[in-house]
Parts: sequence; structure tokens; C-alpha cells
Amino acid sequence: MAKTEVYSWRLDPDLKQRLEQAARAEKISLGGLLERIARGWLGKRRRGEGDEALQRRLRAEFTKVVGTIRSGDPRGSEEVKERVRARLIAKHKRLQRDAPPRPD
Repeated sequence: MAKTEVYSWRLDPDLKQRLEQAARAEKISLGGLLERIARGWLGKRRRGEGDEALQRRLRAEFTKVVGTIRSGDPRGSEEVKERVRARLIAKHKRLQRDAPPRPD
């Protein structure tokens, strides 16, 4: 498809510099980079990734990285606060017990 439309706008000098650096790093024109960014943004909007969808996706990715407590107990989620506190207290006591004595 031939490009026939022109659009211009004012940018903060720092943003313009960063965009130019990114375009050089990817070995494409600034216009090509801006078109890629715009198409990507529009594609996400078309797929319905608004703020709520983005937050759900980020939360799903985050939970892959963060540890979980699995106990097989159906009431476990109701007792998470107490279980985490108990594990932290036990770990703290172990660390204190195993620490070398402090000189006075």
C-alpha cells in the first residue's frame, strides 16, 4: 500500500532523541519506527487490551514469577496471612539461631 498521508506533531526534545536512537539501533527510519509503534498500539486496542485486560495479563505474568503456597487444603487461601507469618517467624528464628554471636 502506498503511503500518501503526512502527519506531524511537536515532541519533547528528549523523546525525539530517544526515538531517533531506537530507530538507528533497529536500522529503520524514524517514520518506520513510528509506524511500527502505532500499528502495535492499534493492534492491542483491537484485541481489547485496555487497562483492565493489560492488568490481567501483567498479573498473570507476575504470578509465574512469584512463589505460591500450595497445601492441598481447600481453606488454604483463607489462612494465607497466618501461614506466611508463621513461615517468616520460623525462618527468622532459624537465622537468629544460626548467626554467629555478636561481639559486645
